Amino acid sequence: MKKLRKHPCSGGHTCVYITTVVLGEQALTGARLPRMSNYLQKLTTVLPSHRPGALFILIISFLLVASVVFYQRTGKDAEGQLYHSPTQNRSEDFLTSPPHTIAGGSPPSPGDVFFVETSERINPSYLFTCSVESAARAHPGTRVVVLMKGLAKGNVSLPSHWAFSLLSRFPNVEIQPLDLAELFSGTPLAKWYSQPEHQKEPYFLPVLSDACRITIMWKFGGIYLDTDFIVLKNLKNLTNALGLQSQDVLNGAFLSFKPKHEFMELCIQDFVDNYNGWIWAHQGPELLTRVFKKLCSISNIQNGMICKGVSALPPDALYPIPWQDWKKLFEAISSSELHNLLKNTYAVHVWNKLSHDARLEITSQALLAQLYSQFCPATSAQMKKDFEEQSRPVM
Repeated sequence: MKKLRKHPCSGGHTCVYITTVVLGEQALTGARLPRMSNYLQKLTTVLPSHRPGALFILIISFLLVASVVFYQRTGKDAEGQLYHSPTQNRSEDFLTSPPHTIAGGSPPSPGDVFFVETSERINPSYLFTCSVESAARAHPGTRVVVLMKGLAKGNVSLPSHWAFSLLSRFPNVEIQPLDLAELFSGTPLAKWYSQPEHQKEPYFLPVLSDACRITIMWKFGGIYLDTDFIVLKNLKNLTNALGLQSQDVLNGAFLSFKPKHEFMELCIQDFVDNYNGWIWAHQGPELLTRVFKKLCSISNIQNGMICKGVSALPPDALYPIPWQDWKKLFEAISSSELHNLLKNTYAVHVWNKLSHDARLEITSQALLAQLYSQFCPATSAQMKKDFEEQSRPVM
């Protein structure tokens, strides 16, 4: 099994070496050119009496000067090429190859917001659509990249679905196919993904999602969000951070990291070193929690603590409704109570695994209905329209 290895950068030494050669050649050329010029002048004075020999010497001298200039020029070109090439980093085993794009979309870049759908579904739910819409509204100057496994590679158009039509109104939203083999390429997860026996495990899709998010964060950086988040505020000031869902338990539904961060590197390695796809959350919250504790040499994680540059955000930042209290999302709440509840919150996790079968009255004062209305109004309007059409009596 491939291990993460920290390699010293060799690109820098090569660049310095070539720069030294070029500068040395330039100095050498500068010292010789005046002498060469004087020499050529003397040659021209003896041409009338020694034409054949002098002409031969003149040609040789010209070729010598030309070769020096040409070498100097190629040296500069080589230096420029090395300078603009990607430098090798301490984890060069992980080769960054961005996912394919749809309709000419550009590759992910540091700072993007990412959503991932690892199933074959291409019919986004209301909550999925609300998640993307709320993120797009909260980050108008940031690309919001939605990666979906069910989309065909190379397809130039999206499937006909109201959610895709709605999200296409936002210029910063890009919906792209998810090529898992390409995403995991160059990482220890490539071998794990290539083993078909894992697909028989009971929690394969959640585990696959866990693998995707840490790989995306390691390769590209930016912000990762589960598709059951409703974003209330801009998240860009949360860097190298993840949230505590409860006391001493980190959750990866939200991740925000710079590319190639050590914490994400350790998470990828732990994913394969301590793999167990038969235990719920072992590759997700439990993995993040044990890696954080090991990195910081601690036994308990305190709210808001920062260790080795990684922030463990308190529960009210991202998980103001504990998973045990998910039904409160569907209960009525006053505007003032809602404001007080979410005054320190950046985004609300809806715990879709538990709440997906619950019925939401979109026109009610339920907590979740109010969030839809305020932070994803286009999705909320679509829900109201569909509700009205379904409520009409059949003639």
